[in-house]
Amino acid sequence: MGLFDHLLRDIRSVVDRDGVEKSIPPLDGAMSPNDRLDTAVPIGAPLPGVDDVIAAGDGAIFVSAGRQVLKLSGGDFATRAVVAEFEDDAGGLALHPDGRLLVCVAGRGLAAIDPAKPAPRWLEAAGGSALTGLLSVTASPDGRIYAVEGSTGRRPSEWRHDLMEKRAGGRLISCDAGLDNPQVLLRDLPYPYGVMVSADGNSLWLTESWAHRLSRFALAGNGLGPRETVAANMPGYPARLHPDGNGGVLLGIFARRTHLIEFVLKEDDFREEMMATMPPDYWVAPALAGGSDCLEPMQIGSVKALGIQKPWAPPRSYGLLVHLDSEGEASDSLHSRAGGRFHGITAACATPSGIVIAARGAGRLLRYTGELR
Repeated sequence: MGLFDHLLRDIRSVVDRDGVEKSIPPLDGAMSPNDRLDTAVPIGAPLPGVDDVIAAGDGAIFVSAGRQVLKLSGGDFATRAVVAEFEDDAGGLALHPDGRLLVCVAGRGLAAIDPAKPAPRWLEAAGGSALTGLLSVTASPDGRIYAVEGSTGRRPSEWRHDLMEKRAGGRLISCDAGLDNPQVLLRDLPYPYGVMVSADGNSLWLTESWAHRLSRFALAGNGLGPRETVAANMPGYPARLHPDGNGGVLLGIFARRTHLIEFVLKEDDFREEMMATMPPDYWVAPALAGGSDCLEPMQIGSVKALGIQKPWAPPRSYGLLVHLDSEGEASDSLHSRAGGRFHGITAACATPSGIVIAARGAGRLLRYTGELR
């Protein structure tokens, strides 16, 4: 960075014309901090690497954890059965209208599992490049499939690198029910994480983590209508979204934004040296879990006192599930604050026995049976 670049940066820090748009919004109203997520009850034994959860339609749930996809059924979801196991991590899940289970597999692509067939069918490339970073998948009532690839240059496990490198190489793809004729609908997206087709099949919802944005597109044939921005400046990094069963949406926020992280993203010299000289777990960057390592970058009196992490401290990790109404307005939220137990919320789904939540940071599957406005 040259002298002029430093001077220009300093001027912008004083006269920040777009600072209002980029400032981190406070947690208030329907998103006011609380401890309700910590009241959720863990389901069974820990599930290291738990990532997505969807309703199976028969009272059971499908869960991706590590390289496996499991089906949990019975009272309290006590019965666990392995549905599929892959060579790499399983991520986003969706049920196709014809009964197949769609699975995003890191480094490989999209798998369609038919219970009547011994081997899954694969979609491994679109637009001339491999689908190595798929994060979420959904299917419309007419059978068409939509999926998002968070980054074309980084694997899902390297999401922290993607943010710190300030990439915007994500894609939205679609294909027909047989995984044929894939096409790229949107390119150069800042880490698209979640995608969902509305119940009526008329619109597609999309989250972009590094843009802190939730958008909606009208579906017209095999294409998209113009972008409608539902939430332009969210207080965290949005992950997957699933229907709540009543016309609303359950949106996971896998980490909170902080002023320190926003500052580091602007300081290119520091950020590049940090990435070159430090292990990723100790970067000044979002985390799915934190607070237990003495080498973490955020410590001392403003974060901990007498060994106890303050709930109101600037969070290295955070747990947040947001309930949206049919128009995308936040109506309620569940929090696990800086000193809480269940951080890194990547997905949640509605079941007859309550809301089931994937807390990836804690490696736990949770059930919340309290009121959700």
